[in-house]
Amino acid sequence: MSDLTRPKSPKIIAIANQKGGVGKTTTTINLGAALAEQGQRILVVDLDPQGNASTGLGIEPTDREYTSYELLLDDIPLEEVVQTTEIENLSLIPATVDLSSADIELISNEKRSFLLHDALRQKDIDQFGFDLILIDCPPSLNLLTVNAMVASHSVLVPLQSEFFALEGLSQLMMTIREVRQSANPNLRIEGIVLTMYDARNNLSQQVEDDARSNLGELVFRTVIPRNVRVSEAPSYAMPVLTYDSQSKGAAAYRALARELMSTKKRNAA
Repeated sequence: MSDLTRPKSPKIIAIANQKGGVGKTTTTINLGAALAEQGQRILVVDLDPQGNASTGLGIEPTDREYTSYELLLDDIPLEEVVQTTEIENLSLIPATVDLSSADIELISNEKRSFLLHDALRQKDIDQFGFDLILIDCPPSLNLLTVNAMVASHSVLVPLQSEFFALEGLSQLMMTIREVRQSANPNLRIEGIVLTMYDARNNLSQQVEDDARSNLGELVFRTVIPRNVRVSEAPSYAMPVLTYDSQSKGAAAYRALARELMSTKKRNAA
């Protein structure tokens, strides 16, 4: 029997694409900041050994005593690994390069695909009152990405507006299908967001047309423009919404957050 006194569990979204350089971490950071700005309590889980989401949210490597590595492999309580950031309503589980060895260490673990699933469903998570958890996946379809998909309710896919962009989706879709069949039958695609979009470029428009004709309503209406402020913000260890709140990039991520929330409400109805 379910515990009716327990708070509603947060929705968990994996942000994944096996290709690097598609705006995956940028989308995680800025979508998280935009949702937090709207009053949602957000947790970002950095599951990429590069730790770029952690850096982009202002957490220095020296301040990452406990990370997603310890959460997965050392059974550390959530309260030890969750850190607050300078952004109101946004918390982080950071990552370091230690995570790069996790794939090898997970192989011998019988529950290797369910470790993140179980970690994010500890009763300890209730004390934080999170509405949404965003998982920044590594740019590969390895055991860490599988852990993220098994733990998640849905997958959000950033898609760079470039030649061959759609061709790279097939392998990701196959992995999602395999996870559905083996470990998480309720996993669905939250949506595909076009990133680094240049409206003056015929190629960007062609990629958008192809994506919408092939994938229909899975493609978010909001597109993320190629914007210098979005590119500059990580070097200042902050989301673009903080770095330049009035920029086109900040406006686009606010629009994406609103669209995501309206979809979430429709799905809950």
